[in-house]
Amino acid sequence: MDKTLVIGANGQIGKQLIGLMALAKMPVRAMIRNQEQAQIMEKLGAETYLADLEQPLPDEAFADCDKVVFTAGSGGKTGPDKTILIDLWGAVKAIDMAHKHKVKQFVMISSRDAGDPENGTPAIKHYNICKHFADKHLLESGVPYTIMRPGRLTDDAATGRITTQRPLNKDEQIISRADVAACIVQCLDHSEAINQIDELYQGDMPIAEAFIKAVRGRLG
Repeated sequence: MDKTLVIGANGQIGKQLIGLMALAKMPVRAMIRNQEQAQIMEKLGAETYLADLEQPLPDEAFADCDKVVFTAGSGGKTGPDKTILIDLWGAVKAIDMAHKHKVKQFVMISSRDAGDPENGTPAIKHYNICKHFADKHLLESGVPYTIMRPGRLTDDAATGRITTQRPLNKDEQIISRADVAACIVQCLDHSEAINQIDELYQGDMPIAEAFIKAVRGRLG
């Protein structure tokens, strides 16, 4: 079975993703920054590798990994400089390493306005610009990709139901981190998600059906 490297494993989405993958017995390596985080990941059932996105990424982190999930982020409490270093430059370095190691799929957790930062939320324009160019680098890299652009993230419980169509009401343009983690598992386990870009929002359709509908819609 394919092994997946999760970059940003100690983040709010990452921890839930590791737990879901462990339950599903999907081989996973968690890339984290310190030994304390490693102990948490190992308890969840993940192999671990210590590395820092602000430093050169070691080949060993990617060795024997068939897929990569990038769910790292600088967080809302840091300045634009950290956003550039983590959300953009860290992503670019990870994509280049994925290309070098010929991974089968790179799952990027992006943002709903990454496709059009100019018309996104003004307060986080710098963040959306970083996500835009990280996505662009992935699209141009030749690495098989899945780009997920979730709406505003919440800490609500998983529902298992989403939509990939952006709601007109901005208050409904949300999705729980738990459901995003479940969407990642779905896409890692289904080849039709490769080379697709989807926005993610809370909805009324089971996750698997929502992705199938999205693929069929693109095929016409």
